[in-house]
Amino acid sequence: MIRNQALGITPEGGQVDGYTLTNSHGVEVRAINYGGAITSLAVPDRNGKPANVVLGFDSVEEYFVNSFFLGAIIGRYAGRIANGKFTLDGVEYSLARNNGPNASHGGIKGFSRVLWQAAPFKNQEGEGTVFTYLSKDGEEGYPGSLNTRVTYTLTDNNELIFDYQATTDKATPLNLTQHTYFNLAGDGAGDVLGHELTLNADCFTPINNVLIPTGEIRPVSGTPLDFTRPTAIGARINDNYEQLKLARGYDHNFVVNRNSSGLELVARVYEPASGRVLEVSTTEPGVQFYSANFLDGSIARKPTAGRQGYIYQPRSGFCLETQHFPDSPNHPSFPSTILQPGQTYRSRTVCKFCVRN
Repeated sequence: MIRNQALGITPEGGQVDGYTLTNSHGVEVRAINYGGAITSLAVPDRNGKPANVVLGFDSVEEYFVNSFFLGAIIGRYAGRIANGKFTLDGVEYSLARNNGPNASHGGIKGFSRVLWQAAPFKNQEGEGTVFTYLSKDGEEGYPGSLNTRVTYTLTDNNELIFDYQATTDKATPLNLTQHTYFNLAGDGAGDVLGHELTLNADCFTPINNVLIPTGEIRPVSGTPLDFTRPTAIGARINDNYEQLKLARGYDHNFVVNRNSSGLELVARVYEPASGRVLEVSTTEPGVQFYSANFLDGSIARKPTAGRQGYIYQPRSGFCLETQHFPDSPNHPSFPSTILQPGQTYRSRTVCKFCVRN
């Protein structure tokens, strides 16, 4: 069942609409066309009791000043680009810098801060909402007019599917993802340090002191970033390891062990108290695991109080951002993120929810 309603007006005068998707098993997804943000995701626990498992806000107005990208579509470029610069076809481009010296998650007004066109649909996979946006040539410093289409589909298999598609009229870097913060115990239930994480990744891309990849691809074996076996997120998060100190925890791109170009299971998260399990599959070569290190309580300052006034502290949630690697335009050895005219960008990520007794 799909429901939609008008929820508010942006500072620029655009109408914000909300879309609610519900399947036959009691999974309910709510999203808005501002930033394509997922505002709520209710999933049953092992006893059949549903709870919202994503971080968010009570009103749409709070999303207008959301500096933590809660629930939003990220683009044009997910992750950081060093010094807000890259060179493409002999031309140096300067981007809007919004993360110290770097451009991050699309810039000052990336895809998380724009009003998307949205429409509900039903198809053979399930029901959902399709979001479309035209990013004009030069927006935030990026070349080319980019037509972007992001589809959220909820299935009766308790899958939330994200499909990304884009075309451009000039060569441009492109790296799209979804920035939902999960807490499988329930929003406001405390930290996620007891969640058990498994990552299908034998390597990661180390970062420097401003969180930019160094270009190295390092094995996780023997480091606190080894999640190749189920491990509590908090088990090693405070270890004396330079990569953890640089990021204040986990904020690293992991290199997916790929057997094909299709969907690959990249992550599994289990929350013992509720029994909820999240499995993430993707066509992308990387996944950014982020332990919400920079949620420092400031999000509770009006008008950005968390849902029901809850103060989001570090490790209140986690993100699994399926993507290409950060700063790829400046690292020729990384998988290319350049979209050319005449090409169509396509990517799919599936989040599947189940329970363990």
